[in-house]
Amino acid sequence: MNLWRTYDRLRTLEDELFAGFDLTAQQYNTLRLLRGQHPKSLATLTIARRLVSRAPDITRLLDKLEQRELISRQRKSENRRVVQVGITAAGLELLSQLDAPVRRCHERQLGHLAPDQLSKLTDLLQIARRPHEEPDQIWS
Repeated sequence: MNLWRTYDRLRTLEDELFAGFDLTAQQYNTLRLLRGQHPKSLATLTIARRLVSRAPDITRLLDKLEQRELISRQRKSENRRVVQVGITAAGLELLSQLDAPVRRCHERQLGHLAPDQLSKLTDLLQIARRPHEEPDQIWS
């Protein structure tokens, strides 16, 4: 089996999980990033930069989350072009419902690897992405 086919199979497990909660992987990652900043908010462009897979239309992604009342958005009074995004109580609740299923999904994807193998994999992935990320990139 080639590497891309393996990657697609791993992604399919996540896609199926998130579909059951009417989310995409990018929407889930957006909520996860916002939970990590809670109770503070993040600027829209900061979210777009931090997403693992780039969201070509971050505004539409946020629109869908806001329609479901999972996030809230506010414009800064001193700079109306900056939109701050925060997670709502409903967003936090949804993530808490997802915590255990996501953990089980990851165990299904990578649970066969020993701790030292997971550590090596993490190191290799960090090395692989380094040339493709911005100097101030923060991964959480």
